[in-house]
Amino acid sequence: MAPQMIFVNLPVKDVDAGKAFFEELGFSSNPQFSDETTACVVFSDTIFAMLLEEPKFQSFMAPGKEISDATKTTEVLVTLSCESREKVDELADRALAAGGGRAKEPMEMDFMYGRSFTDLDGHHWEVFWMDPAAVQGQG
Repeated sequence: MAPQMIFVNLPVKDVDAGKAFFEELGFSSNPQFSDETTACVVFSDTIFAMLLEEPKFQSFMAPGKEISDATKTTEVLVTLSCESREKVDELADRALAAGGGRAKEPMEMDFMYGRSFTDLDGHHWEVFWMDPAAVQGQG
């Protein structure tokens, strides 16, 4: 059986700016699932973000609903794991340098470390590292 994949669909005002933002963070895009109104950002073999310009995003929504303004409301927290604390800092720092915003203070726990940022459209992203021993119940 093929591994299950996730495609997080996010409305954006400018697909090229959104694509450039995530490229600055070190991620690529898949041209097979991209066009002038959509960018498919590749996080791993099974995790993708579909950046859809707002009119295209609206075409997939249920009738009568509105697109949330992520700069004013939070509908979802998108969370990505990192292989180390250093990678957490690297990714968050790159997001800030690429024009993203600081979402909240870093999270420091005995077995976990995380930071957060907002992308150019205000979507809230969390990046974290967890001690592998804690994940396996040894921590």
